Amino acid sequence: MQLAVAATAPFGADVLERLAARHEITSLLTRPDAPRGRGQKTGAPPAKETAERLGIRVLQPARPEPGLDLGADTIVVAAYGLLIPEDVLQEGLWLNVHPSLLPRWRGAAPVERMLMAGDTETGVTIQRSLPIGEQDDAGSVYEKSAALAVELLDAVLPEPEFTPQDEAGVTYAEKITAADRELDWAAPPDELLNRIRALSPHIGARAELHGRPVTVWKARVAGRRLEPLEVQPDGKRRMTYDEFLRGLR
Repeated sequence: MQLAVAATAPFGADVLERLAARHEITSLLTRPDAPRGRGQKTGAPPAKETAERLGIRVLQPARPEPGLDLGADTIVVAAYGLLIPEDVLQEGLWLNVHPSLLPRWRGAAPVERMLMAGDTETGVTIQRSLPIGEQDDAGSVYEKSAALAVELLDAVLPEPEFTPQDEAGVTYAEKITAADRELDWAAPPDELLNRIRALSPHIGARAELHGRPVTVWKARVAGRRLEPLEVQPDGKRRMTYDEFLRGLR
């Protein structure tokens, strides 16, 4: 099929790449380039980088307006990040791929909030669930969700059907803030582990260990306490916790 894609974040870039292996992608609608990283240098969104590598035409309006020339009547939306106005929605068939079982975890950070809450199951909006393993973090859940989304899209694209969401089950996945990253060592170890998994491998949970500020990327619960496995002291590379301890000595 001929499809256009609206995507910005890494999850959307993954969906775009998987769709491009199966269908003709006429264009990518994505957000404008913006400051990224510690240096705040202007950079392309992850989905744009994928599209340029694949030779796909890119559109980057500040906000979608009527008359968009996307080259296709069906547009798959995956982590685009901007509200699509009603008059634009009327110009084509827009199918939103959201990595949660809506109406649970609407909003900006569905996978992160789901892991923080300790959910054992998630899915995508085309409504097939997938289990969450104890070793899964946000990165692996997003990857599994992207693969499942493209598989389900192949099944529904020829003749999609729509079912209203049950408003009684709504939960909202707020955007991750700096406060969400802070680990409170007084919290139960399972809760701390869920927060670390939710913020790995891209955001990172923050803590102080042996008087040093670090980002905690991996951990496990051993007995009744949290045991860090992979950390990153400020200004240094990621390392095992044992390497970190040897550095202190």
